Amino acid sequence: MIEPPSENRDQFVLEQDHFQKLLDALIQKGYRIVGPTVGEGAIVYNELNSIADLPVGWTDEQDGGTYRLKKRDDQALFGYVAGPHSWKKFLLPSVLRLWQAKRVGNSFQIIAENENTRKFAFIGVRSCDMHAIAIQDKVFMNGQYVDPHYQSRRTDAFILAVNCGKAGGTCFCVSMNTGPKATFGFDLAMTEILEGDRHYFVIETGTELGAEILHAVPYRKANEEEISSADSVIKKTAGQMGRSMDTRDIKDLLYRNYEHPRWDTVAERCLTCANCTLVCPTCFCTTVEDVTDLTGEHAERWRKLDSCFTMDFSYIHGGSVRSSTKARYRQWMTHKIATWIDQFGTSGCVGCGRCITWCPVAIDITEEARAIRENEPILKRETTEGTEKKTLPS
Repeated sequence: MIEPPSENRDQFVLEQDHFQKLLDALIQKGYRIVGPTVGEGAIVYNELNSIADLPVGWTDEQDGGTYRLKKRDDQALFGYVAGPHSWKKFLLPSVLRLWQAKRVGNSFQIIAENENTRKFAFIGVRSCDMHAIAIQDKVFMNGQYVDPHYQSRRTDAFILAVNCGKAGGTCFCVSMNTGPKATFGFDLAMTEILEGDRHYFVIETGTELGAEILHAVPYRKANEEEISSADSVIKKTAGQMGRSMDTRDIKDLLYRNYEHPRWDTVAERCLTCANCTLVCPTCFCTTVEDVTDLTGEHAERWRKLDSCFTMDFSYIHGGSVRSSTKARYRQWMTHKIATWIDQFGTSGCVGCGRCITWCPVAIDITEEARAIRENEPILKRETTEGTEKKTLPS
């Protein structure tokens, strides 16, 4: 579960040769190990059995609409940035059966879905994704209404966070104050260090469970030089951001500009393919479908991941509320970094850059926000003396 940040945790050293023992300790505790692996031409999250399943010696190169795997010149385990998957793949599955029903005489018997989900151990969670999980926790577990399916997956999940050792071409977590160092929410957090022939992790505990797992493997207290090396890695990564976003007054900026001409410009490029919402670690829109067999003896209700970019998502009697591409892109971006703040008290964007990388036409949310800010139309400002015009920078 999410723990408050701490600045005074002890730090330890775990040698790369002992990393498998860490995985073994989690397996012995009954966890289903999930983490990064190479597949489908990308680094994706899947079940792991050993250190050999990790993307050893691989990295990724990312830019707008571009993703490529590339071999590193070392054997780093976590030398990549972020692939198309996020942890909502496991916490909020794209397809989920909610219940079944079968005919009994002249009525139906409801058969509830009893999930016996094994405890997850998430390996390699980045700080931006840690913030994304915290956002979804607030939506699905910490409000008035609790989603039991999300809760069953999230409860007792073990999180091994990895502080980023490199930034991607589309990363902007520094702008969103969400990285590159994990500061909360983890059981263990580590920074991977490669220095000549040495390969080790500087690791800190975030919970008693994390300390218990660490005690099951060989480790020692980190010295000042090793701690300094870890700090240097994080500081260097923070200076490598491929993108940035000026978040000053971002909510009111978008509220003032519902009719900004930039929405028409981006609509000319947008394919409404929904890629941005699928790869986003915080987007959680779903729809519900009921299906039945041809005999009418059996029915099921399924929840499926949906997107505000689809025409049917905003359909009500009489038609779709947002029928144009312009309206749908504006809805997504405005919700992500403006109305989300009013709803949940935080931005819905964590600066991971996935929506930029995986957009087929390379639409860039940071570029769109910048264009609206720098080309804001003439505004009217009411004063006690009357109405005067204020021209903003163009």
